[in-house]
Amino acid sequence: MDKLLNNIQQLNQLVLDGRAIDAFEHYYDEQVVMQENALPPTIGKAANRQREQLFYSNLTAVHTARVLDTAAGDGVTMVVWQYDYTHKEWGRKNYTQVSVQHWRNDKIVREQFFYDSVPA
Repeated sequence: MDKLLNNIQQLNQLVLDGRAIDAFEHYYDEQVVMQENALPPTIGKAANRQREQLFYSNLTAVHTARVLDTAAGDGVTMVVWQYDYTHKEWGRKNYTQVSVQHWRNDKIVREQFFYDSVPA
């Protein structure tokens, strides 16, 4: 569990340092499945990379991005984030998000995001 907690803390720090794509490249599996709330999942690293790059390229300002809490269990980590940003298409969004990551061989194989403010 200590290794998972260390991994997620390092990933979080990369995001906080404005290096979210670097974190994605390093910590995500080639077959990763990512899902926003109950929307259909995006499957595979290539498709998710494109989705992530599109999101970050449309940010015009990041007002706040901070980790409120982190937990690690048996192959699972969870992070509570506070986000406040301005997006070209969605305008200003301010919300709390829980990200749940499932790990295998030091890579995230599944991640789901839960939040109350649908940004699209």
